[in-house]
Amino acid sequence: MEAFDLLQPYRIAEETFVIPWALEAPPVGHFPMNSMVIRGAEPVLVDTGAPAVRAQWLEAAWSVVDPLDVRWIFLTHDDRDHAGNLLAALAACPNATLLTTWFSIGRMAEEWETPINRCRFLTDGDTIDVGDRTLVAKRPPLYDNPTTRALFDPKTAVLWSVDTFATNVPAPMPDAGALSADDFRDGQLFGGRLVSPWVALLDSQKFRTVVDDFERLDAEVIAGCHAPVLRRPRIAEAYDLLRRLPEVPPWREFTQADLDQWMATAETSIPPEQPRPSAT
Repeated sequence: MEAFDLLQPYRIAEETFVIPWALEAPPVGHFPMNSMVIRGAEPVLVDTGAPAVRAQWLEAAWSVVDPLDVRWIFLTHDDRDHAGNLLAALAACPNATLLTTWFSIGRMAEEWETPINRCRFLTDGDTIDVGDRTLVAKRPPLYDNPTTRALFDPKTAVLWSVDTFATNVPAPMPDAGALSADDFRDGQLFGGRLVSPWVALLDSQKFRTVVDDFERLDAEVIAGCHAPVLRRPRIAEAYDLLRRLPEVPPWREFTQADLDQWMATAETSIPPEQPRPSAT
């Protein structure tokens, strides 16, 4: 694996790169906040990163591909960690078409006006020819937004799983293989229930059918916004854990009592203010 730094793109397959970022999330470690670039005959941005690091994200993306060459921007859904730099990306990529949905455009209208003349709707099961490959849009088993679609590239067998397989990590890392078995298991069960708390309401057998259908894409590499890259054998393990989610008790949310305890701990750990030198 190449050197790993946040907002430094790294290659996960032929002509396919993840742009990594992460948020510190006390007390559970960090949460990845990634996006992806497919640098093929007709380059594709897959999500557009978070606005908190807009300048750095744009610089990272353009280090992989010339914005004038970008032909497609695939927006998985309109949440800020996925669509945060959409307008900046559209402005920098005048030759790009936005792959989105009718509902996403409406949801974004509360903040900005998406240029509808530059849009193409790509819903669950649709495909798009991007020159040297045909990409497949697919609704993933877990999601936190009704417009969500994953993206599969059969040419490289890379699957962008969006928020499915979300996990906390002890420190930012490029590949889930670096996690211990316990951290991987606990993270998958925690992240899934955090992203999609409604999974506890599902019929287990019906959910398994959905998961099985997603697994049949037969991805060799799975990247996502909120997880390090998954490769075999971790992919099979991740699907097995995913199937278990409807039977796992709901995650207990942090409460005000937890916040009070954290604040009290923080106050006792802050060093006393040092006396300032007198003015001369």
